[in-house]
Amino acid sequence: MKKEYPRYTLRVSNEILFKLAFVSDFYGRSKNREIEYVIRKHIEDFEKKYGVIPVPERFQDKDTEE
Repeated sequence: MKKEYPRYTLRVSNEILFKLAFVSDFYGRSKNREIEYVIRKHIEDFEKKYGVIPVPERFQDKDTEE
C-alpha cells in the first residue's frame, strides 16, 4: 500500500522552478523527489553538526505495508 504523506505548498520563482526541473531531470528524479533529497541532505548535515533531532512518536513515519 502506498504511503500518504502530508502535502505542503512551496512557492518559488519561475527561475528556481526551471533550474530545479533541470537538476532533477539530470539525476533522473521528479522535482518532488529532488526537493525531498535536498531537504534530507540538509537535515543530515545539521544533525551531524548539532546532534540528532528527536521526533515525537506522532510525527514518526509508520510502515503502512502489510
